[in-house]
Amino acid sequence: MSIKYVASSKLPTPFGVFTMHGFEETGTGKEHVALTMGEVSDGEPVLARAHSECLTGDALFSMRCDCGYQLEEALRSVAEAGRGVVLYLRQEGRGIGLLNKIRAYNLQDQGADTVEANERLGFAADMRDYSMCRPMLDHLGIHAIRLMTNNPRKVKALSDAGVEVVERVPLQVGRNPHNDGYLKTKASKLGHYLPLDIPPQGLPTHQDDEPEAGPL
Repeated sequence: MSIKYVASSKLPTPFGVFTMHGFEETGTGKEHVALTMGEVSDGEPVLARAHSECLTGDALFSMRCDCGYQLEEALRSVAEAGRGVVLYLRQEGRGIGLLNKIRAYNLQDQGADTVEANERLGFAADMRDYSMCRPMLDHLGIHAIRLMTNNPRKVKALSDAGVEVVERVPLQVGRNPHNDGYLKTKASKLGHYLPLDIPPQGLPTHQDDEPEAGPL
């Protein structure tokens, strides 16, 4: 994929001041952002998150998914480490777009799970593309990452795109009564490393008792 760097600026957040880097896909005009903190181009593996846009979770505080909680925890983790990158990728609804995501939610309201809803609409369970990540990281001078994710398919997709993933770091946050079934589906049908036997809490909590993480 052809990616063009556009500009950078400071981005103060509740977690600290990041540098925001803007990129554009030259073929589609789709825009992506990288948020960095600290020295990321020194050759050492960088704590990283490849986060696909989720308007409902990231901006509207939806409790139907864990996306907003994961984004917040990723930014906090980078700030606490003093060094890292969050790639914010514009591929809403696991790649099907916002309006189709709302259609999928409607099917979920009627009893379908997140995979069944996508398939009933004629989509694969996950339509995301990570080929933009390598050129974005290359521009930032990042050559190896410690990836914050529960999704082994994301590790493989980034590796297939040419990104060196040296470690998977668990990111288990935000489980609640509204997304418990969704998280169980991600674990059982999509292979995410999420515990199936932990009851949801009244308020989102960080689940950090996962044995699967570590160097790849």
